[in-house]
Amino acid sequence: MPPILKIEDLWVRYSGLPVIQGVSFEVNQGETVCILGSNGAGKSTILRAIMGSQRAYQGKILFEGEDIRTLPTESIVRRGVTYVPEEKMLFGPLTVEENLLIGAYIINDEAKIRKNLDYVYGLFPRLRERKSQMANTLSGGEQQMVAIGRGLMCNPKILMLDEPSLGLAPVLVDEVLDTVKQLKEENMTILLVEQNVRETLEISDVGYVIQTGRVVIEGRAEDLLKSPDVQKAFLGM
Repeated sequence: MPPILKIEDLWVRYSGLPVIQGVSFEVNQGETVCILGSNGAGKSTILRAIMGSQRAYQGKILFEGEDIRTLPTESIVRRGVTYVPEEKMLFGPLTVEENLLIGAYIINDEAKIRKNLDYVYGLFPRLRERKSQMANTLSGGEQQMVAIGRGLMCNPKILMLDEPSLGLAPVLVDEVLDTVKQLKEENMTILLVEQNVRETLEISDVGYVIQTGRVVIEGRAEDLLKSPDVQKAFLGM
């Protein structure tokens, strides 16, 4: 079976300067693939390029065999690609449930929307308790739950998570990554950008390490955990 997402020789630039330089990787159906690297390496830029919010000027972004590189973001979402940005981008004056329902805007079936909402509440019971609470009154961890839940509301074929644990207390980092692990166990296809290297590799199938806009290390996640280069660069070993 061909990969659900395949990136070929991707180049992206800011202000005329290349920040992603010839990146290639792929994500197979049901896999959790992680992109690792230091701040400024270009990890988030890759996700934005896939979503069409940051245009790549060269290369291919193949989703289910179709090159989506020049498509508008809404068309990419309707094809089944969902992006949860690190900024969360919730609507603060709206309730938890209203924010979640915004994620289902491409679904016209009320019964399906309700089913998806129940699924999200099952995944994050705390959100059911707070469904009528304004999003801007939630803790950082709860806001991240809403952001991920909103991304799941449209039945994505691939879920792209950008630094979901960023800025969270350690106990909440574990909670968020446990949720990612649960989604993986349910065969959700996930592309994950994270800085918690050890925890991320432990729940991923495949990993790619990005440095100055290039893939410098790639392989099975379990092998990267044992890699001297990864251990020295990220794990302090």
